[in-house]
Amino acid sequence: MTVYIDPPAWPGHGRMWSHLVSDVSYDELHAFADGLGVPRRAFERDHYDIPSHRYADVVAAGAVEVSSREVVRLLTESGLRRPKGRRL
Repeated sequence: MTVYIDPPAWPGHGRMWSHLVSDVSYDELHAFADGLGVPRRAFERDHYDIPSHRYADVVAAGAVEVSSREVVRLLTESGLRRPKGRRL
């Protein structure tokens, strides 16, 4: 199982956020997030929003650190990208 996380560079709700993604399946992504106790409400379209204070925990659990551009590339090439405004 390989999941990926970008640096916490996205502001919102008074903190910085990362994106946690899979390039294989949403099932893989949900299983990884569940194992860390990340609530399902943190899932948005094609990724989990991870607050900066959890970043090190997620990496220690096995997420591979990549750039934000790489997150988009991985999602797009895997067919898992769900851009805003696109119906599910």
